[in-house]
Amino acid sequence: MSHVFNIIVEQDEDGWFISEVVGLPGCHTQAKTLDELMERTREAISLQLKCKKPFQAKERFVALQQLVV
Repeated sequence: MSHVFNIIVEQDEDGWFISEVVGLPGCHTQAKTLDELMERTREAISLQLKCKKPFQAKERFVALQQLVV
């Protein structure tokens, strides 16, 4: 069974890409390229799903926005 996950991707000041999986607390990783980041993110999701009970989406992802204050 496959699941759809929303992933927040950011880039730090050193150029590293960082992903955070929405809905899976603590599921994040980093890499130098976006391709490598997606591969590592898939692996992180798989490992977290193996260690926990079956995935049940509790929230519905609505949007990601930037706000300048």
